[in-house]
Amino acid sequence: MNKPLLAALAGLVITGAGVAPAAAAAPAGNTGAAPAARAVTFAGTVALSNCSGSVVRFPGSEDDDPALVMSNGHCLETGFPAPGEVVVDRASSRTFGLLNASGTRVATLRASKIAYATMTDTDVALYQLTTTYAQIRSAYGIGALTLNDTRPAAGSAITVVSGYWKRTYACSIDGFAYLLKEGDWTWKDSVRYTPACDTVGGTSGSPVVDNATGRVVAVNNTGNEDGQRCTVNNPCEVDASGTVTVRPGINYAQQTYRIPACFGLDNKLDLSRAGCVLPKP
Repeated sequence: MNKPLLAALAGLVITGAGVAPAAAAAPAGNTGAAPAARAVTFAGTVALSNCSGSVVRFPGSEDDDPALVMSNGHCLETGFPAPGEVVVDRASSRTFGLLNASGTRVATLRASKIAYATMTDTDVALYQLTTTYAQIRSAYGIGALTLNDTRPAAGSAITVVSGYWKRTYACSIDGFAYLLKEGDWTWKDSVRYTPACDTVGGTSGSPVVDNATGRVVAVNNTGNEDGQRCTVNNPCEVDASGTVTVRPGINYAQQTYRIPACFGLDNKLDLSRAGCVLPKP
């Protein structure tokens, strides 16, 4: 896993706050050209004590809904959920450092509970905050990142935005792993990055932003560090026929497009909703 920050990374040089450049605009009058990509900034991302994350909303969220922070299940303050374990509506007072576009910490946000977390099939944690989206925007001028509710495509240009390191990684979706196995955990349909996204410890939980839409399509979570096969910090890919592939140095994320279907009115978790396929307790 791009696990909670390692002591070995203490000497890592942290890059300055970065912004991914927007793609060149289409020539005037060329109505058939694709729209220019949006600049990706740190606005709405957060720093956890050991990981990265972001304030997120769903396409149907309202401004007066309690805001949510997304990170990894393996970033929980209570430790890694066991295989098959699903955490729902557990009280939490965890804090998050909210960043503005340039990567400056402008506020401390606080959770009221862990709305949902697991490391089964996916690796995600969603914290409900004590503040609404409207309150955050009014106080700090920062909006939430929206989770896309459609599956991303291979070849899409993406940016991984780490609130912990205040660093961005730009690359593309290389493809998808049918199963990704790491130690005792198995994740389904994981995003595989091209090599340019060489994420490190502390980037766990970073939002993966589609450059074309500005929406979140995945949450960064792991990479094969040492070339080992299916061990902790060395995930392996398993295809539908059971063939195992090890890709040393390659990093991965978990898709998030299925999450919005599991939340209803007032951002309330409802795992019984039609279309919700997240693992249940």
